[in-house]
Amino acid sequence: MNFSYPFIRRPVGTTLLAIGLFLIGCVAYSFLPVASLPSFELPTVRVSASRPGADPATMAASVAAPLERRLGEIAGVSEITSVSSLGSSNITIQFDLGRSIDGAGRDVQAALNAAATDLPSDLPTLPTFRKVNPAAFPIFILAMTSPTISAAEIYNIADTVVVQRLSQVEGVAEVVATGAEQPAVRVQFNPVALASIGLSAEDVRNAIVNANAAGPLGVLDGDGQSVTLGSNGQLWDPRDFNPIIVKSNNGSVVRLTDVASVKRGVRNNFSAAWFNRQPAVLLTVTRQANSNIIETVDHLKEVLDDLKNWIPADVHISVLSDRSQTIRASVRDMQITLGITAVLVMLVVLVFLRRATPTVAAGITVPLSLAGTCALMWF
Repeated sequence: MNFSYPFIRRPVGTTLLAIGLFLIGCVAYSFLPVASLPSFELPTVRVSASRPGADPATMAASVAAPLERRLGEIAGVSEITSVSSLGSSNITIQFDLGRSIDGAGRDVQAALNAAATDLPSDLPTLPTFRKVNPAAFPIFILAMTSPTISAAEIYNIADTVVVQRLSQVEGVAEVVATGAEQPAVRVQFNPVALASIGLSAEDVRNAIVNANAAGPLGVLDGDGQSVTLGSNGQLWDPRDFNPIIVKSNNGSVVRLTDVASVKRGVRNNFSAAWFNRQPAVLLTVTRQANSNIIETVDHLKEVLDDLKNWIPADVHISVLSDRSQTIRASVRDMQITLGITAVLVMLVVLVFLRRATPTVAAGITVPLSLAGTCALMWF
């Protein structure tokens, strides 16, 4: 039996089926993810650890090496790479393609717990990990500048307001702020003064840590109520650090201001960015694996218009890079090419057959085939 026989015998049903297929294809076309490259995911986990003030060699020996030993014991690991810089280490673990990323994450967490005893005790926080896609690339890069506000304050605005809001946009996987650091109080030791009184940098550090702490003190029980007591000794102003007692001996008191200078600064002086000759904070937006880049960027631009009401008027947000522009141009070229293709098919049929019916049939068949292809890709 001929495959086309039932469709020829039922022209009305065939017409309705073709119209339905065409409409479904048009709807499916609008929902298809758009990207410049095919989307693929590798089971990869990235571990981050920080130790402020440690040089790269110290980070590699004291932090990265113990973590690598534990992470290397996980089954299914195909590659481990680490990069250590001033005060931080980043370790990337790539697993076999058949490995579940959720199971790999649980194994990484267990390895981090096992490595906790091998790590230095002065780490501010335990190492953290997150699942990453090495094939992901930034789709949107923003630059925040201000003629009156410092880069550290801009970074604080970006980290607390802008990054949080952009991360909530549908299709966004991660938003990273770079180019500046969080505000901090920097203490610069005088090594000559420390040596003259027999103190080390570790003694000064311990004195600062003990004086700059917040924690519970206990509970005060009364007849009618109980009150929880706590200390709030955290210092924010550089002037509050100067009276800290570093050493006390036989009535002689050595304060922090005697052996060091305290000033306001940032956590990392070596992180900086400029845009149009102004200090800037860069916001890098990465999309989710199956999201539509064009729709995601459009949503981001809508959020940027709303963010102007939540940040100071002196802070300007500029678009530094927009990957959707090249993709939009490629999509337009594809649409024009498909239209020209359909016209050329009709012309070829008309020239060789010189009949109107096959020509019209070819003009209908080509768009209908494309619509059916889009419908199959969607489902």
